Amino acid sequence: MGQQKPDKTKVAIIGLGYVGLPLALEFSKKFQTTGFDISKHRVEELNSFEDSTLEVESSFLEDQIKNFNFRITNSIEEICDCNIFIITVPTPIDASKKPNMLPLFEATKLVGKILKKDDLVIYESTVYPGATEEECVPILEEESKLLFNLDFFCGYSPERINPGDKSHTISQIKKVTSGSNIKTAKKVDELYSSIIDAGTYLVPSIKIAEAAKIIENTQRDLNIALINELSIIFNTMNIDTEEVLRAAETKWNFLSFRPGLVGGHCIGVDPYYLTHKAQLLNYQPEIILAGRKLNDSMGIYVANQLIKSMLLKKIKIDAARVLILGVTFKENCPDIRNTKVVDVIKELEQFNMSIDLYDPWADPQEFSEIYGHNLLTKLSSDKKYDAVLIAVAHKEFKENGVKFIKDLCNKNSIIYDLKYLFPATETDKRL
Repeated sequence: MGQQKPDKTKVAIIGLGYVGLPLALEFSKKFQTTGFDISKHRVEELNSFEDSTLEVESSFLEDQIKNFNFRITNSIEEICDCNIFIITVPTPIDASKKPNMLPLFEATKLVGKILKKDDLVIYESTVYPGATEEECVPILEEESKLLFNLDFFCGYSPERINPGDKSHTISQIKKVTSGSNIKTAKKVDELYSSIIDAGTYLVPSIKIAEAAKIIENTQRDLNIALINELSIIFNTMNIDTEEVLRAAETKWNFLSFRPGLVGGHCIGVDPYYLTHKAQLLNYQPEIILAGRKLNDSMGIYVANQLIKSMLLKKIKIDAARVLILGVTFKENCPDIRNTKVVDVIKELEQFNMSIDLYDPWADPQEFSEIYGHNLLTKLSSDKKYDAVLIAVAHKEFKENGVKFIKDLCNKNSIIYDLKYLFPATETDKRL
């Protein structure tokens, strides 16, 4: 593979979501870059300088498009002249909690159709170890009629985007890099080094990079599962979990986590990719699956705890009016993918409760289309609730204060603070 001059490098980013868009904007500062997405709506939105993920400010997006080597398209013809293709499409799970690789395979087919000699394909999507070379490379070869590591080359550099985090931006997070041979690995590392201020970490193989990514979220998932289980135990003992954790955190090596609903596109999904691969190799990953089972059950647990608290205060459950504050999978972020707040809603609906949902970050139309529930556009103290569940720690809820929430409640009511947003003395129930 010949060394390409910087001014000859043309980068195509395939997939312009939470990962692809920030990445494309960073590359556009150094190279001619084209962002590609199959969604016509997404392309039109971005070309109008609007980003519904809220990862990029409109003014910054407009400046990048107008003043840098950056264009956005859904036309494959406009990326044919690129020589580096970076695939950043989602890798979700299906209803059976098995990897759904279809978006990744479709993106790979698309790139394969326009792949040329000496081109480089880099994957950022989270996969199980071996997926790039065992699953994606054969598709590239079939579509392009070119030979891997002779005519074209591959790299893997797992995404580490944290949606909604304005401190740990893409350039401030160290990047793991890898390549299909030594020369390619160095090229991939140099490419990312040019845009990542925090530096890069070159690993010996693509499989190692894939494995490193998938255990990052698996480890976090298991740590949260432990804290969730501890909170369940402490609740049965009438001990405040937050106070226990604060005390334990006075030791320097205690890991700081909080209980809660584990959703989203990473932590609640990625471990299933690893367990899937392990099971294909005839190994049953007991601990990882146990953690996933516990975290997946927390929505039902939260709903039942709310109901028990209401019963203890002699609040009638049938037709009770409940307000849920927050439906996104995390705070200060519009992302509703795999949100576990929906599990709470489903469980409460079994008891014929009247449930209102409010979230200043979520898109009402998107939430309705995906989950079939409407969101309130505003809150009013004219409408009183028997219970309020603070499900997501959006800054707006904190800023409004607990008095604002109490004004939404009937005299005899429950405020369940799932996220420790307020002092224990100000609410009725905590996780």
